[in-house]
Order: sequence, then C-alpha cells, then structure tokens
Amino acid sequence: MEKRNLSAAYQFYCGQTLENAHSAEADTKATYEIFKKQIERYDGQEVEDMKGAKLGVICNDMEAVHQITLQKMVDLAGRIVFDDEGNEVFNFGKHKGRKIVDILEKEPMYYDWIQKNDFTLDTKRKLTEIKLRQFNKK
Repeated sequence: MEKRNLSAAYQFYCGQTLENAHSAEADTKATYEIFKKQIERYDGQEVEDMKGAKLGVICNDMEAVHQITLQKMVDLAGRIVFDDEGNEVFNFGKHKGRKIVDILEKEPMYYDWIQKNDFTLDTKRKLTEIKLRQFNKK
C-alpha cells in the first residue's frame, strides 16, 4: 500500500519529491501546491461522506470548499470526522467509524501511537482536545 503522508501526496499530485519535509516552509508550500492540484483534478466532482451522503461539489472557490469540509471534518486532514449523531469518530484505520472517546477509554495507547507517528499537528491537537474534554468530564 502506498504511503499516506504529505511527501506521498506531493509526489502523487505534483509529480515532485518534497525537499526539506517537516520544515514549516516546505510543508506549507507543499500543502498549498497539493490543494491547488486537487482542485484542478477534482473540479466538478461531488463529495460524499462515509455513508454516501452528498456534501457538495468541488470547485475553485474557497468558501464552497470550506462549507463541504465544515460539515463533517473535525481536523483538517479528515482523520477525525463527525458521525450522523455528532460524535467525533476516527476516519481511518482499524477504528474507522468508531467513537474516539470509546477508543481512548478502551485502548489508551492508540492516542500515544498517533502522537508518535506521522499525523498532522492539527490531527494530534484535535485528538488531544477530545481527550482533555473527556478527562475534565470525569
């Protein structure tokens, strides 16, 4: 299976190798270039959630793209999304579709694994916010 990280996305969408990966400047520029290429590639295509519900159409309009992502995504990478009941759920891996609060309670090392691996800072920050919110409820 191909990698699912910024360098792989840059290679796939831009056809180039990402130099100085993980530096703020290189990662920011690469993200911008990837986003532009995605808009070009998927222009006019409908976006659906995990259950096939239509969220909108991709177009070169930042507000329109924002409205599509705002509906379901918790983090910018889409690794954490809202389910139909408004619960934050994982959108990848072995826990895809499962409530984050349940996984954090039953498998606390999964949080550590995400924090130590190649996930975006935004994903890690959102996961930490969810964990702290649950901790403060107790």
